[in-house]
Parts: sequence; structure tokens; C-alpha cells
Amino acid sequence: MKHNATVRLLFPRQLAVLVLASAVGFPALAQQAQPTADPQNTPPVAQQSAPAASPSVTPVKEGFWGRVNPFARKVWVKRQTDPINDRLGELDQVNANNAKDIKDVDARAQAGIGRAQASADAANQTATAAGSQAQQAGATAQGAAGHVNQLNATVSGLDQYRQINMVEVTFRTATPVLSAAARTQLDGLAASLAGHQGYILELEAHSPAAGSTGIQNSQHLAEAVKRYLVTEHQIPVYRLHSVALGNARDAAAGTEVIKPVRSSSVQIRLMENSLAAQEVAPPHGVASIAGAERP
Repeated sequence: MKHNATVRLLFPRQLAVLVLASAVGFPALAQQAQPTADPQNTPPVAQQSAPAASPSVTPVKEGFWGRVNPFARKVWVKRQTDPINDRLGELDQVNANNAKDIKDVDARAQAGIGRAQASADAANQTATAAGSQAQQAGATAQGAAGHVNQLNATVSGLDQYRQINMVEVTFRTATPVLSAAARTQLDGLAASLAGHQGYILELEAHSPAAGSTGIQNSQHLAEAVKRYLVTEHQIPVYRLHSVALGNARDAAAGTEVIKPVRSSSVQIRLMENSLAAQEVAPPHGVASIAGAERP
């Protein structure tokens, strides 16, 4: 009876001790029970196909629990994580350097783009100014061409005259004395010329006398008419052009009939320049008189 009671009391104690020993022994066995490499089964370094490990990373030996040991100490965990932290730090530094380089490149690119844009704007302004100057030069050239054309028209029209009026002053004899009717004709002609420019007066003097006598007589008649127009009406001398024809015969206007010279006379033709006709109305108010009434 005592023996049975003793056995009943010792069995629970032994069972508790066994459980406690197992709880303490398993972690120790897990840390120490690492597989050892067999030197005979390990291939030489030259024959291994796997690449060599980084010298900064310590090869990790897997234990009973694998790479993660739930009962590992802090020193062991730190030793396992230090290489990873170092690599992460290197990556952070590389990323920071790359970000800085990218920022520098972007800043240089933006500066280059700004300079290129400024150069393009300056070139555009220069081109615009050049276009404006070209347009101004074209307008100036067109104006100069117009002035040249106008000048050519002026030069070509300097010697272009057309007959506006004709007056014939007759004399009783070859004596160069103006009658009252002749002075009236000359006064009317001079009145029609007031305020006008660009005209000349052609004087043709005729005398019935033959030879040099007729020429001299007709010259005296032309001088008498010119003297009256200059002294009495201030007609410029450069506007008066005379010729002494004597008894030379001339054809009638619009016909081929030769009229004989029967009396002493001076034919005055009013000729107007084509330029003056564009600016000033031609003289008018004096009718053509062919053969005025003799006094």
C-alpha cells in the first residue's frame, strides 16, 4: 500500500521535471544544432557555378528554425540586418545623387531653353524690323520711280507747245508806226496773258518789198510790235521770238495755196507749253483776227 502511494506521488513530479528540461533544452539545441559542411562533399571554388558572394555580406547559416530564429538574440539579429541596412544606405545615397544630378541637368536645360528662346525672340524682332525697313525702302523706291516718271514727263514736255491764238497786226506802209487799231489788238492780247505762265509769242513780219529791203522793213515792223508789248504791258523779252521774212510767201492755214504778200503785217501766234496747260487755264477771250480793219 505504501509503495503504491509513493509511486503515485513521484510520477507527477518526474513528469514536470521532464517537461521543464525539454523547454530549456530545445532552444539550446536549436542554436547549436547547425549543419556542418562536409569537406569531402564540398566542391572546389574553381568548380562552383554560383557567383562569389559579396565580401561585405557574411554568409548566413540556416539552423533548425531557418533564417528567422524566434529565440535569436539582439546581437545576432543586428549582425544579420547590418549588411541590409548598409545596402539601403548606399541606395539612398545613390538616389539622392541621382536626384541632384537630375535637378542640375534640368536647371541647365531650362537655362539653355531660356537663352535659345531669348535668341529666337531677338532674331524675330530683327527680322520684323528688317521687314519694316524693306517695306519702307519699297515705298521709297516706288515714290522715287513716280518722281522720275514725273520728271521725265516734265522734261519731255518742256519743248512741247501748241497754238492757242493768232493775231495779225497790219501796217499802212513799211513805216513801223502802230495805228490805233493795232494798239487795240495788242492791248487785248496782253490782257489775255495776265497771270499766265508757260507761253511764248511768235512774231512773223512780212513786207511786200523784194530782197533785202523787204527783210529790213519787216525787221523794223517786228521790233515795233515787240517794243510796244515790253514797254506798255511788261511782257518778258524771253517770251518774244521774232523773224523777219520780207516778201517770202507762206501757205494758207490748212491749204497748200501760196498767198502773195500784198501788205506789211506782223502775225503774232500765242503758243502754250503742255506743262502750263495742266496747271493753268489757257488764255482766252481774244478771238483770232485775220486781216484787221485798216485805219
